[in-house]
Amino acid sequence: MTLTNLVMMAAAGGAEGITGNIHVAVAALGSALGVGWVGSKAAEAVGRNPGAFGNILVMGILGMALAEAIVFYAIFLV
Repeated sequence: MTLTNLVMMAAAGGAEGITGNIHVAVAALGSALGVGWVGSKAAEAVGRNPGAFGNILVMGILGMALAEAIVFYAIFLV
Protein backbone atom coordinates (compact mmCIF):
# COMPACT_ATOMS: atom_id res chain seq x y z
CA MET A 1 0.00 0.00 0.00
CA THR A 2 1.47 3.31 -1.01
CA LEU A 3 1.28 6.63 0.80
CA THR A 4 -1.03 7.97 -1.88
CA ASN A 5 -3.46 5.13 -1.28
CA LEU A 6 -3.36 5.76 2.48
CA VAL A 7 -4.09 9.45 2.01
CA MET A 8 -6.94 8.71 -0.39
CA MET A 9 -8.43 6.17 2.02
CA ALA A 10 -8.16 8.59 4.93
CA ALA A 11 -9.78 11.36 2.91
CA ALA A 12 -12.63 9.09 1.89
CA GLY A 13 -13.25 8.02 5.49
CA GLY A 14 -12.66 4.38 4.70
CA ALA A 15 -9.41 4.05 6.58
CA GLU A 16 -10.64 2.22 9.63
CA GLY A 17 -7.32 0.45 10.12
CA ILE A 18 -5.36 3.68 10.14
CA THR A 19 -5.00 5.25 13.53
CA GLY A 20 -3.20 8.42 14.47
CA ASN A 21 -2.82 11.57 12.55
CA ILE A 22 -2.21 11.08 8.87
CA HIS A 23 -1.80 14.82 8.35
CA VAL A 24 1.14 14.87 10.76
CA ALA A 25 2.75 12.00 8.87
CA VAL A 26 2.34 13.79 5.55
CA ALA A 27 3.69 17.02 7.07
CA ALA A 28 6.67 15.15 8.53
CA LEU A 29 7.40 13.60 5.14
CA GLY A 30 7.26 17.00 3.45
CA SER A 31 9.39 18.56 6.13
CA ALA A 32 12.03 15.85 5.87
CA LEU A 33 12.16 16.23 2.11
CA GLY A 34 12.43 20.00 2.47
CA VAL A 35 15.28 19.81 4.97
CA GLY A 36 17.16 17.38 2.77
CA TRP A 37 16.66 19.55 -0.26
CA VAL A 38 17.84 22.71 1.52
CA GLY A 39 20.90 20.89 2.87
CA SER A 40 21.89 19.51 -0.50
CA LYS A 41 21.46 22.85 -2.22
CA ALA A 42 23.45 24.61 0.52
CA ALA A 43 26.31 22.12 0.12
CA GLU A 44 26.16 22.60 -3.64
CA ALA A 45 26.28 26.39 -3.23
CA VAL A 46 29.28 26.21 -0.90
CA GLY A 47 31.02 24.00 -3.45
CA ARG A 48 30.48 26.60 -6.16
CA ASN A 49 31.38 29.61 -4.01
CA PRO A 50 33.42 28.71 -0.90
CA GLY A 51 33.88 32.38 0.04
CA ALA A 52 30.18 32.77 0.76
CA PHE A 53 30.13 29.96 3.32
CA GLY A 54 28.86 32.13 6.20
CA ASN A 55 25.97 33.63 4.26
CA ILE A 56 24.96 30.26 2.80
CA LEU A 57 25.09 28.66 6.26
CA VAL A 58 22.73 31.29 7.71
CA MET A 59 20.31 31.00 4.81
CA GLY A 60 20.44 27.20 4.97
CA ILE A 61 19.68 27.15 8.68
CA LEU A 62 16.76 29.55 8.18
CA GLY A 63 15.43 27.42 5.32
CA MET A 64 15.67 24.24 7.36
CA ALA A 65 13.94 25.86 10.33
CA LEU A 66 11.07 27.03 8.13
CA ALA A 67 10.77 23.58 6.55
CA GLU A 68 10.65 21.95 9.97
CA ALA A 69 8.00 24.39 11.13
CA ILE A 70 5.52 22.65 8.84
CA VAL A 71 5.38 19.69 11.23
CA PHE A 72 4.72 21.92 14.21
CA TYR A 73 1.92 23.67 12.34
CA ALA A 74 0.39 20.27 11.57
CA ILE A 75 0.73 19.05 15.16
CA PHE A 76 -0.49 22.11 17.01
CA LEU A 77 -2.85 23.91 14.64
CA VAL A 78 -4.80 21.09 13.00
